[in-house]
Amino acid sequence: MSQENQGDQQTPKVSVPFHIGVMARLRAYFFAGILVTAPVSITFYLAWQFIKFMDNQVWPFIPPELNPQNWGFPGFGLIVVVVGLTLIGMLTAGFVGRILVKLYDLILERMPVLSGIYSAVKQIFETMLAQKANAFREVALIEYPRPGIWTMAFITGNSRGEIASMFDRDMVNVFVPTTPNPTSGFLLFLPRADVRVLDMSVEEGLKMVISTGILVPPHRKAQVEQPELKLTPAG
Repeated sequence: MSQENQGDQQTPKVSVPFHIGVMARLRAYFFAGILVTAPVSITFYLAWQFIKFMDNQVWPFIPPELNPQNWGFPGFGLIVVVVGLTLIGMLTAGFVGRILVKLYDLILERMPVLSGIYSAVKQIFETMLAQKANAFREVALIEYPRPGIWTMAFITGNSRGEIASMFDRDMVNVFVPTTPNPTSGFLLFLPRADVRVLDMSVEEGLKMVISTGILVPPHRKAQVEQPELKLTPAG
């Protein structure tokens, strides 16, 4: 076979039209612009809406001549709320404050409908804000929903009470969030040995969940052996 015939049988090169390349480049620039501006814009928008909401809650209680709404001072309501909560915390830390807290605890816990809501909300805030709490302070990997498939989870504590008594080994509570909305998910009870603790922080783990795995935090240090779970053994 001649070289001319061989050249005829070669696959011809397909040339890409120039306008397709330009459109793809413009589309990439467009999405890059969204990626840069959207987080900043949404962050400032939510912060501004929160400040306006706090201002609207505080302004009706201030006399018109002292109303900061007439001064053009946005954020005054937020400052009042922060200072007020700080003062309340200072008062409840004293002897009289502790007595008042116990008093309204007893009253609310005896109300038929509000007792359940109050107890649940109180436990959540005590768990999230207490200095000794271990909730949502560790990120881990677990095999879920079946062996061989790994899912990111957040350790919320050691299994205690009736649940811990059902097993002859240490169990931990883990929360498996949904993505990109981590406020919903599944509560699982797993053996301590089946949980692989990660070195990333909870904030980095939440960013990874919300971004559907796009934002991957850097590995801080290479570890040969898997670190042990930092939680204290269940009592």
